[in-house]
Amino acid sequence: MVTHRKSRSLTTTILFLLFAYICLIWLPLHHLGSRHHRHPRPPPLHSDQHSQHSIHLNSTTVEKHPVSSYISLPPLPSSTASSIPQIQYDFPPESRPERKIRLQRQRAVKQAFLHAWTGYKDHAWLRDEVTPQTGGYQDTFSGWGATLVDSLDALIILGLDDELELALEALTQIDFTTTGSGDVNVFEITIRYMGGFLAAHDLTHGKYPILLQKAEELGAMIYNAFDTPNRMPQMRWDWSRSAQGKEIEAAERTVLAEFGSLTLEFTRLSQLTGNPKYFDAVQRITNELERAQSKTRIPGLWPLFVDAKHLRFDWSQFSLGGCADSTYEYLPKQHILLGAQRDEYREMYEAAMKVITGKLLFRAMTKDEERQVLFTSNALGLRGGKLHDVEYIQEHLKCFLGGMVGLASKVFNRTEDLPIARGLTDGCIWAYESMATGIMPEIMAVSPCKDMAHCPWDEGKWYEDVLGQPIHSRKHLEQAQEVVEREGLPPGVVGVTDAAYKLRPEAIESIFIMYRITGDKTLQDVAWRMFQNIDKVTRTKYGHSAIDDVRNPLPQLSNKMESFWLAETLKYFYLIFSEPDHISLDEYVLSTEAHPFKRPS
Repeated sequence: MVTHRKSRSLTTTILFLLFAYICLIWLPLHHLGSRHHRHPRPPPLHSDQHSQHSIHLNSTTVEKHPVSSYISLPPLPSSTASSIPQIQYDFPPESRPERKIRLQRQRAVKQAFLHAWTGYKDHAWLRDEVTPQTGGYQDTFSGWGATLVDSLDALIILGLDDELELALEALTQIDFTTTGSGDVNVFEITIRYMGGFLAAHDLTHGKYPILLQKAEELGAMIYNAFDTPNRMPQMRWDWSRSAQGKEIEAAERTVLAEFGSLTLEFTRLSQLTGNPKYFDAVQRITNELERAQSKTRIPGLWPLFVDAKHLRFDWSQFSLGGCADSTYEYLPKQHILLGAQRDEYREMYEAAMKVITGKLLFRAMTKDEERQVLFTSNALGLRGGKLHDVEYIQEHLKCFLGGMVGLASKVFNRTEDLPIARGLTDGCIWAYESMATGIMPEIMAVSPCKDMAHCPWDEGKWYEDVLGQPIHSRKHLEQAQEVVEREGLPPGVVGVTDAAYKLRPEAIESIFIMYRITGDKTLQDVAWRMFQNIDKVTRTKYGHSAIDDVRNPLPQLSNKMESFWLAETLKYFYLIFSEPDHISLDEYVLSTEAHPFKRPS
């Protein structure tokens, strides 16, 4: 049952928007031949890289809080022992016209990838990001070449062999023992760098030893962030203190998504190296999440922030968007990676879904009454599990939910959840289609239905939701109409808090997953329209750029291209136009950064 507000709390709205802004800042912007695409060798690394730094982590660092015994990895299942059902749809052979169209679309995506990759290679090689308008660079993730490493498996998936060779040669220049950053974002470094190395290793079947070697080097470095009194990681890690042998401790305010989203990468590293310490490190976090899940202010869910130092989960802000998303996403995915050999990830997912569908899930009122457009709300949790001031806010970051619920519906035999997964995916498709650019904004508010099953369009209610109060006069109506006109609000949208598009992948991620598990080819057409719209307004001289306002057909560019544009967004666009057995969901599990890890068997 969807909880509805009777009145709007301005204070709560401001608080939620503030938290959303913080999360968006803290969680930044997850086979064709290639010989004719060879490009000149990239320029050498700039001389001001980290080689001159005096502080380095080294292998002789003594742990202050060593683990007495490790939690062991569960034994790998035999092919008959795994209880994970088939995930992918049994696709029939495609016709010649279907294949022709699919390959044309795939080639267009590959060309866009090469355009952005070449801009990075020629102007920001071994730096974290290229500035796509000006051809400069930024070091936003410790300066170890985030775009290069994050894109390794994409180069393999797209069949760009020559580019992969250049990237592999450059890896020897990356030194994970030092950085110019004041602190290291453990979550971002793990999903972008470690995930990139491990996926490339898996996709090449161990052909290039440097990939696992670099993953181990990074793992050994990041493991120092767990050397706290309670073994919970310091997620914004003051690495120089560890390098100097000083004490560190977990933070009292830790982002949930960062805290709970290291499991896949650390588990895969333990599986490949045989070193149990990495799995032990993240399983301890899981144990705390499991212990606290039923004791939060909304039992079944975790708040956006946790006190990792004292292991308290008493914050009142709850959402499935920024600051929370991938902790939930990793529950079914970790279950898959462990070969269904542990029960707690399934149990935590099912407990969370019970609350999500019972308290946060809602239907948006749209003019397309035949399509059930679903989103999830944000809420404050009161003690005792009651919700306070529910906000019907949709973030682009929440668009992963359709894929997560769809994947879990197959993995956990929850067939009743598949329509929910489709509704959540359709919600993001509708949000894209509603805007002038054909692209969804970062954050928007929508008009909720009173009834999930029956929701006719009610223009009067929409105007009331836009205005935030009942309309009792012609003046009120004109005020609402003025807001709609001034802010460019399409029917059903009541506000756009952040109109930017940051090249995010979450919508195409869910569309790809739903396509692979249902075989619905109309989703390929949706993906093609999305790709064309994005490419049209974001393409620059040296890549693709985030834009400032999706409501403007000619938006301003922000000169920002995060590594996930190549690692995730374009990868998902490419894969939805690939043959279904290319990175099959029955062979790989994709991380929150879209890195495919080989499923154990």
